[in-house]
Order: sequence, then structure tokens, then C-alpha cells
Amino acid sequence: MDSQTQEYQEYYVPTQSYFPIVASVSLFCLAFGAASVLTAVENTGDMGMIMLFTGFILLFFVIISWFTKVAAESRDGLYSAQMDVSFRWGMGWFISSEVMFFAAFFGALFYIRVFSVPWLGGEGDKGVSNMLWEGFVSQWPLMTTPDPSLFKGPAQVVDPWHIPLLNTILLISSSLTLTLSHKALKLNNRTWTSIWLAVTVVLGAVFLYYQVLEYHEAYTELGLTLSAGVYGSTFFILTGFHGLHVTIGTIMLLCILVRVLEGEFTGKKHFAFEAVAWYWHFVDVVWVGLFIFVYIL
Repeated sequence: MDSQTQEYQEYYVPTQSYFPIVASVSLFCLAFGAASVLTAVENTGDMGMIMLFTGFILLFFVIISWFTKVAAESRDGLYSAQMDVSFRWGMGWFISSEVMFFAAFFGALFYIRVFSVPWLGGEGDKGVSNMLWEGFVSQWPLMTTPDPSLFKGPAQVVDPWHIPLLNTILLISSSLTLTLSHKALKLNNRTWTSIWLAVTVVLGAVFLYYQVLEYHEAYTELGLTLSAGVYGSTFFILTGFHGLHVTIGTIMLLCILVRVLEGEFTGKKHFAFEAVAWYWHFVDVVWVGLFIFVYIL
């Protein structure tokens, strides 16, 4: 039996854990709380916020505890080459699910812009819907809703050539700095690995700062809110979920930076670094799509 075959047979089986159960409970709380808050269901407002924050607290507890355990097992040398392959497949499928997640929202945006709004404006075979709101003119962004008494459209839209353009430059730059950090790690150059990784974390944090500024401007000056018709809802759903992913990604990069500073990882063994890098590059690609289809077109 050669050494590689033996290494693949020594597959580490972790002990029983309560983390999957807690993660399931946290996701249920998040889903129930978010649905209650966004739909403003009668008599569930306070309960919805409680469930939402409970879900977030439990989720972050699971993420921190679970990742800490995995890092400790890796440091103890419990993982074999077969385990490494399992991690790579797992991360690959996770990112695939994230692709489907954002594809659903981009698909909804496409359907609204290409089909629903023109139908309401009287176009196509289904244009009879125009009889419901006489005089409604379809356009995108939808500044005037079919029934302003129910849903008032935004006064203005976000200028794509200011904060959104700056954020695009920040995220594209962060992908470059992360790649440089990865290359330095492959060469076992911990100094430049740490420097470029720290720069990436800073760029992610600055992106989030400007995203908050943009949201504040949208709500206080532009009249662009979640309730500002279908344009407002799609804008905040897409950019909001992306901002959540950037937040998670920045935290993950910070954790990897701490592990690098503690002397972990080698030029040939650093899958945790690679996994976070895959995730970050995916988030950057999604932002490019948002910048084009939400802000510009």
C-alpha cells in the first residue's frame, strides 16, 4: 500500500456536535424574523425583530465556534488529503448555491424590467393591465408607480458615477491585493502575505462604509427606500444582500489574517485561505453585475 493510498484511508471523523442543530434554529429565526419585519405582519412586529436578532446572534455564535473548532483540528494535524478534497468540494458547492441565490434576484429584476412593467404600461398581449391604471407609462427606473397613493416612487436614483463607481474600484482593487497576498503565501513570504491581506480587509471595510453613506443618502435625500415601489425593493434587496456578503467576507478575511500572523499556513497547505479567496472573488464578480444592471442600465 503506497503512502498516498494510506493517507486517503486515514479519514478524520469528527465527534458529535450540536452546531448543525443550532445553525438550523438560527436560520429559522432569521427567515421568520425577516419575513415578519419586511411584510409588517400585524401583531408580529416586535416578535419579528426579536426573532431576527436572535437568529443573527445564534448564527454568528455557530460560525465563530464551528470555524474555531475546524481551525483547531487542522492545527492538530487531524485532516488528511481526502479531507482536503472534501473541503474543496464543499466550498465549491457552497459557492454554487450562492450563484443560484443571486441568479434568482437578478432573474426577478430581469422579469420586472422586461415583462411586468411594460405589461402594466399597455405593451404586449398582456398589456390589458393598463386598464387598471389609466395613463401609467412604463419606464425604468420606475419613478412613478401605478398607484402613488399606495407606493410612492423615489424622487431620484443613485448616481452610479460617484459612490457606486468608487465602490467598484475598491472591490476590484481588493481582488488584486488578495491575489498578491495569495501569491506571497505560496512563496512562504509571510510579511507580504500579511500586508496585502490587511490591505484587502481595509478595502472591504471602506466599501461597507461608503455603502452605509449611500443608503443614508438614498433614504434621507433621494426618497429611495424599500417601500419606494418595485425599484426601491429590488435595489435594496440586491445591494443589501451583497453588502451582507461583503460583511461576512471581510470578517472571514480578518480571521485568516489573524491566523497568518499567528504563523499558520504554509506555501503548500493553506486551503482556508483559498476558500475565503474564492468567496471574496465571487462577491466581487456579483458587485460588477450589480453595478452594470442596477446602477447603470
